[in-house]
Amino acid sequence: MYVSSVRAGLAKSEGRSGKIPATVIGLGVVSLITDLSAEMVTAVLPLYLVYGLGVGYLQLGAIDGLYTGATALLRLAGGHLADRLRRPKAVALFGYGLSALTKLGFPLVGASVAGMGLVIGVDRAGKGIRTGPRDAMITLATPSDALGRAFGVHRALDTAGALLGPLMAFGLLSLLVMDYTSVFAVSFCFAVIAVVVLALFVRQPAGVAVRRPGLSWNVVRDREVRRVVLIVALLGACTVGDMFLFVGVQKTSGLPAGVLPLLPLVTALTFMVAAAPVGKLADRLGRWKVFLVGHVVLFLAYVLVAVSWGGWFPASLVLLAHGVFYACTDGVLMAYVGPLVPEPVRATGLAFVQTGQALARAAGAVLFGVAATGMSSGPAFGVFAAVLAVAVMVGARW
Repeated sequence: MYVSSVRAGLAKSEGRSGKIPATVIGLGVVSLITDLSAEMVTAVLPLYLVYGLGVGYLQLGAIDGLYTGATALLRLAGGHLADRLRRPKAVALFGYGLSALTKLGFPLVGASVAGMGLVIGVDRAGKGIRTGPRDAMITLATPSDALGRAFGVHRALDTAGALLGPLMAFGLLSLLVMDYTSVFAVSFCFAVIAVVVLALFVRQPAGVAVRRPGLSWNVVRDREVRRVVLIVALLGACTVGDMFLFVGVQKTSGLPAGVLPLLPLVTALTFMVAAAPVGKLADRLGRWKVFLVGHVVLFLAYVLVAVSWGGWFPASLVLLAHGVFYACTDGVLMAYVGPLVPEPVRATGLAFVQTGQALARAAGAVLFGVAATGMSSGPAFGVFAAVLAVAVMVGARW
């Protein structure tokens, strides 16, 4: 296992005083605005694809897999470039800018599923490029014993945007009678604002260390990091894409199709409220334990969908569990991995873990699409619940 270098004195004093570093707050605001923009599009995609274009489970699985997996390889590229140039902010800025430009592409491709897939791929590529450098900036600005709380605060701000995005999309669609072009245009405006905020108001942490040649790929060979990647990939392959979960909840619960864009709100609200407290709890109890508990909660959600109880109450339980899952896993995993990787290659190390997780989740989305096509949605959730339970036991043992 690598031992991280000593943090800058300013970051230490901020951690001891209990304050969240300004860099973390600034990046959180950028993520809030960006997620507001992104989730406006994400919220309407299932409705548009399933009920507008008549896309089947197999095609939806491919699109969901692309949505998840297009970030994967470029996470490594973005992380490595940020470490090599010692400019994580600049690399993150490029990724945010690329995603912003793609918002103009959605109205241009119209009803083309292939064109929609291409635009989604480029958008997710921008996300992949920015994620490693952004998370590295958070770890470099925060003392290691407060990383769970820092990532929790960042993810809470991020999820506030995820909460506002579907609301704004739903309001625009209702006001303008299903005018998807207006949703995409407003989404682009917010994405541009986020890029401006990052460029002008977020400072790169002073703790960015000088890179030592050849060290980046030593991270890939590190035994502890590789073990984390393998377990995270195993768990990721047993998870169902968000699009499938929301469509599954809507159909198995017998809810009206028109509420589909609102279902992510329950997940986002739960994530936003729970992210910071769960991150602080992970700092005390152990981040890996909390990470696995999140997957246990997700297992329970899959069981509820498989049982197909009708009505709002079981649907709400599934969405609450989904939000708790993200609170226990998203930022907590990065807080766990951060101290395992030396500062000069922090972005590369975090991106390595994120890449394994993203590729596995993309494969899981495609496999679920195949399973749902062959046996319908409910039984497919039952199968994934069973394999996820086995994966959690493997992760706990290792």
